[in-house]
Amino acid sequence: MSAEATVFVVDDDQDLCQALRWLLESDGLKVETYTSAQAFLAAYDPDRPGVLLLDVRMRGMNALELQQHLNDRGVGIPIIILTGRGVVPMAVRALKGGAVGFLQKPVKDQVLLDQIHAAIELDAERCRRQTTRATLLARLQRLTPRERQVMNLVVCGKSNKSIARELNVSEKTVELHRRRVMRKMGAGSAVELVRAVLTLEHQQPAPSA
Repeated sequence: MSAEATVFVVDDDQDLCQALRWLLESDGLKVETYTSAQAFLAAYDPDRPGVLLLDVRMRGMNALELQQHLNDRGVGIPIIILTGRGVVPMAVRALKGGAVGFLQKPVKDQVLLDQIHAAIELDAERCRRQTTRATLLARLQRLTPRERQVMNLVVCGKSNKSIARELNVSEKTVELHRRRVMRKMGAGSAVELVRAVLTLEHQQPAPSA
């Protein structure tokens, strides 16, 4: 990650926010606290890496509503939810919505810290995937329409001869386009090209607001 991960704590209990700040900062973590979901949303930059630690019941927008709000906007920050009562339907909804943890208070310090560090690693991997996809998309946009045709046929496993016949061009022309595709996509082999295309297909862009 290019930026330091931050633990964003959102809880309308200011004393608990401060206690969590002390705990997390004592473990070397960067922390920001907010006493409402609205305050968090007003300050949050989705490009910042980290993890979101939420109390499930808050005045105004609660944790599950905030989670849904972020999901609707394609924000993939890992979420850990804290609750004073272990309500099964609420936990199921949170986990189905993508939360990486649902912990009942009081939670042991080390359990919470372990969950947070695991979530930070998940977010780091998410950021790496986004960076990889952005790079591949930029490379893909450099291809001409014909080069895209050739690339798609190469990925399907077709030979130069088959591609030439399908596109009604010479094999030499196919070879030229193929070399250009490999260079522009940064692929050293057909396997690497297939991997790049699969990455683009499987990592769909986040929905817009």
